Parts: sequence; structure tokens; C-alpha cells
Amino acid sequence: MFLDRDGTLNVKPRDGEYVEHPDTLELLPGAAEAVRMLNRAGVWTGVVTNQRGVALGRMSGEDLDAVHKRLEHLLCLEGAVVDAIYACPHGIDECECRKPRPGLLLQAQREHPALDFARAAIVGDSSSDVQAGKCLGLTTILISERGRGVVPPRVADHVVTDPVQAASLLIATP
Repeated sequence: MFLDRDGTLNVKPRDGEYVEHPDTLELLPGAAEAVRMLNRAGVWTGVVTNQRGVALGRMSGEDLDAVHKRLEHLLCLEGAVVDAIYACPHGIDECECRKPRPGLLLQAQREHPALDFARAAIVGDSSSDVQAGKCLGLTTILISERGRGVVPPRVADHVVTDPVQAASLLIATP
């Protein structure tokens, strides 16, 4: 299971803003529970996140690492663990790792060769998450709050309202 970060695990900053400091990262309700459910089911769980704030000079790579350490700490406090975090620090159209391109997913597979994209899923709140997964044949799960209208529901394989529903769906799927 691949999980987007902002808007999937933690509160998404306003457009044009970034989680630049660890103390500004706040888990979304149900995020730790969803990761804990995946952990208990034995599902490898990785985070894949675009973090353009680094390319824009809004934060350093060290700042990003500190934010991710806080994410891991907050999850750990609730008995949840992610297996890996992959971040694209580049600007738009500067690389192959920035979603909607599948570079982060391919990096994870290189580092964890047992990952089988035919049996994997990606959960996110935007079309770039869905498109990255579709490129490699992953099941795509869109988190879409009613009325938010981020992505037309028919674009993703499944649409849910929160990460717990996404985890439940994955665990229930053989």
C-alpha cells in the first residue's frame, strides 16, 4: 500500500503552502488507525509524497526529514508504523519522481523487489496520486470528501471518504 502524505495522512496545507516545520504537521483523524490496520494485516506500507517546497527554497532537505520524523513519531504514538517514506523534492516537470509520474513507486520497488504492483494500491487525495498508480497498474483509491470535488470519482478505481475506509477496502480485497 502506498499512501500520499498531505491530505491523506496529515492535514493538507492551503494551496501554495507547505508543511515546512515538524510542529505544523497534524495527523488527520483516522490516519494512524488506517496505518495500524495495514500493519496488523501484514501489508507493506510506504508513503509517497511530492514536496515542492524544497525546490522553492521554502524548506531544506533537513527540514523535510524532520517533518517525516514527526510523522513517524505521531504514528508510533498510536501504534502505527510506515515501512518507508519516499519524497520528491523537485519542482514541476523537473524529474521523473514527481507524481503523476511513477518514479517514487519505481524507487520503492527497486529497494523492495518483492513489491508486486499488480497486487499493490495507492491511496491519495488528488489526480496525481491516481495517475501515478494507473501508470503501473496499481489499484487506485481516492480519498474525496463530499463536495470537495478534487477528482471526478470515475477516475480512480475506488472512492472513499477517509484513510480507514481505504485500509478496510484493501484488507478486504483478496
